[in-house]
Amino acid sequence: MSNSVDSTDDAEDRLHQITRVTDTALARLDFEALLHELLERVRGLLNVDTATVLLHDDQRQQLVATAAVGIEEEVRQGIHIPVGKGFAGTVAQRKQPLVLDQVDSTTVVNPLFWEKGVSSLLGIPMLTSGELVGVLHVGAFTARRFTDHDMHLLQLVADRIALATKANTSRAERAAAAALHRSLLPDQLPEVAGTTLAARYVPGDGTGVGGDWYDVFTLPTGRIGIVVGDVVGQGLSAAVVMGRLRSALRAYSLETEDPGQALGKLDRKATHFETRAMATVAYAIFDPSTNQLRLSLAGHPAPVRALPAESAALADIAVDPPVGFGIAHRSRRTSFLEVPPGAAVCFYTDGLVERRGSSIDDGLELLSKEVTAAPAESVCASVMGRLVGSAAVDDDIALLVLSRQTAERGDGS
Repeated sequence: MSNSVDSTDDAEDRLHQITRVTDTALARLDFEALLHELLERVRGLLNVDTATVLLHDDQRQQLVATAAVGIEEEVRQGIHIPVGKGFAGTVAQRKQPLVLDQVDSTTVVNPLFWEKGVSSLLGIPMLTSGELVGVLHVGAFTARRFTDHDMHLLQLVADRIALATKANTSRAERAAAAALHRSLLPDQLPEVAGTTLAARYVPGDGTGVGGDWYDVFTLPTGRIGIVVGDVVGQGLSAAVVMGRLRSALRAYSLETEDPGQALGKLDRKATHFETRAMATVAYAIFDPSTNQLRLSLAGHPAPVRALPAESAALADIAVDPPVGFGIAHRSRRTSFLEVPPGAAVCFYTDGLVERRGSSIDDGLELLSKEVTAAPAESVCASVMGRLVGSAAVDDDIALLVLSRQTAERGDGS
């Protein structure tokens, strides 16, 4: 009878433990409070002395101490563990649970553990869809043997933290990317005599902002620099690269007013410092006194030009490889495009003309029909109304239109 009672008690105790770490009420807590509460609960349920969450930094291939109880110094001292090094790094590299009963400098990278007298460690990888999110580990000051049930319970906690981390990271990255993007788009477009300018930026539906951008600035000579670009990728990482490329191109624009040379410098910078980045960029310099646009395309689609009394068409412009393609030694070409009074030029990113189930040629043809020799704001409204309308878009869209007033309007008549 006693064996049966003990077995029932064990089963009820394990069920209670599982219920404690899967408690749906925890979902109401913010991310930091959730981590702390789960670590406190697991420390009590497993009768351990320390519990730590280290999150994976994919860019640096490191584990970053993010939350801890019983050994809070890990977080406060900014502990970083390389993936593949020591106890936590091995758990991350193998993506398998690991028990350690010898805690010293030969097995653990962080000296806090043997200095505090931790004798045993159990580590569990935190994964979502096979992707490493981080490592959760617990430690005891006295030697102990971790059971299969201990591993199972800690795995439940690790899975819950992994899901919460992904959700929190997505929200945080979207917010940070949106704030960064807003800070980098021009507050207002320059006023240019005899010219109107208008622009739009729309983030992709469900992806948050990414690496698309536009920029317009006045150069020391009075000419106008125009940039439309698209960094490969989405989210915060693409937005950060976009910010770096935007700032660098502005700096290079002060060194040369040859768009091809400026993009060559940008390519060299990206190839050397942004080894994982690639972007398409259109950079043009408009001179209102000559009605001439000097333009260089780095893998970017050609602008659409509408001339008075003529149908709009893609400009016949040479296209060089994207920025960051790894051919920084090759010179880039600068082309010339006439923009006489009454003409309009439309720059854009591929999100405007690419749609699932349709070819990009169809999108370009539709765009060309909507670009007319009209004021820039009117062209922008017509293009967005026809190519976007009320539909959700999969990719970011950047659109910029330059329109020249007719001679009569320019004279004020």
